[in-house]
Amino acid sequence: MDAARLRLLRELGDRGSVAAVATAMHVSASAVSQQLSALQAGIPVPLTTKHGRRLVLTEAGEALAVAAARVDEALAQAREAVGSFLEHEQRPVTVCAFHSAGLALFGPLLTELGTGTHVSLADADVAQDRFAGLTADYDLVIAHRLAHDPTWPTGRLVVTPLLVEPLEIALHAAHPLAAHPGIRPEQLRDERWISTHEGFPLTGVLAHLGAVIGQAPQVDHRINEFSVAAEVVRTGAAIAVMPRTTAAPLAVNGMVLRPVTGVALVRHVDALARPDALAHARVRRALAALQEVATVATRQASTP
Repeated sequence: MDAARLRLLRELGDRGSVAAVATAMHVSASAVSQQLSALQAGIPVPLTTKHGRRLVLTEAGEALAVAAARVDEALAQAREAVGSFLEHEQRPVTVCAFHSAGLALFGPLLTELGTGTHVSLADADVAQDRFAGLTADYDLVIAHRLAHDPTWPTGRLVVTPLLVEPLEIALHAAHPLAAHPGIRPEQLRDERWISTHEGFPLTGVLAHLGAVIGQAPQVDHRINEFSVAAEVVRTGAAIAVMPRTTAAPLAVNGMVLRPVTGVALVRHVDALARPDALAHARVRRALAALQEVATVATRQASTP
């Protein structure tokens, strides 16, 4: 099997379409299709199938894509072994995070790494099902999911837990509930809410709270960026669900965070990476630094 063709199959699994693979690899869609056809010619079971107008992996294709990840990992380790004897500057480690994680972790990460590891940071506000695909473009992807959401596709990815953070209610400091150390779900009846857009993890939290309360929350605003939502909260016009750790820097200037009692509301923040990305020592150093700053952020958020 040709390693380049295996890589294209893996890219198709991660990116979701031939067109997306072609754009990322800077080749034509027909060239991608031809290479996938050549790979298929040597395999006795179907690797892809049509799903509407899109070409997707079959179960056999998924299994081969997982194997392709191991091939890329081995090749990356070989290149790293040779590269350790070279003196030229390495490319930066690329790190991508959703907005609130970037706010809480990017600055401390740069400080922790110092000048020893060159990193390039990016933010990405994507729906939960697109985080795994971002590993095709970034060495490390900081992603989040709720406790009851499906886990990440560990067959093709290495998942490193960073935070398990409680989700709390963001309130104007003068809101009557702000005087309570904790808020019971029934106390949230008839409140006006800020939620994220549909498809993003925290929308499920409000749905869960509504089920507990027995009343669907009244969502007045759809805002994904927590710093923008915090400005609305500070007016007293609405309240929101925000994570304790990554949103802690926003709990100032008239906004406070209060836990919900009797209901376990948490989200998982994880670092996702392809195995071949972690074959590089500088990526592993960046991941270790990320784990350290996440631990510090958790400790600071838990300190009164």
